[in-house]
Amino acid sequence: MRESDTANRGILRLYAGAVDGCLACELTTGERELPGGRIHETRHWVVEHCVGPLGVGTLIVKPRRHVTHIWELDDAEALELGPLLQKTSGAIAELLGPDQIYASLWSHAGGTPVHIHWVLQPIGPDRLEGLFGPSLQTRMFERNEHPSAAAVEAVAGQLRLRLASR
Repeated sequence: MRESDTANRGILRLYAGAVDGCLACELTTGERELPGGRIHETRHWVVEHCVGPLGVGTLIVKPRRHVTHIWELDDAEALELGPLLQKTSGAIAELLGPDQIYASLWSHAGGTPVHIHWVLQPIGPDRLEGLFGPSLQTRMFERNEHPSAAAVEAVAGQLRLRLASR
């Protein structure tokens, strides 16, 4: 890693109020590899492909700064959230044509509140074992089958273009 890259990440950490050991912060600042890269961003929010086993096209919408509770969002962050969730789910629907898109707020790791993030998960008729809702997500985590980097890169590129044009 170049010295300038390290300096830039340090600046990003300070700006975002990044917290050591926070996966969401480390993905935002580039300290951890992010398959598909950053897909979209606003002044207060970042959209990335999920790094977990929830399938290709599952996106994460998270605040740039480290926030662990919804009530900690400032007014500007709150105002951007609804339209961004709508815009992002619209891009997923346009590209993948799912039956539904689950929108879940996740904010715990090991029973401790962590960086909040909304999971936008496209669900089609071919869903795992015919499951849906929390049962589907639980089973996907039990199986722990992550999408390939190539599949994530491909869908992230297409979603990036769709979100840029909205």
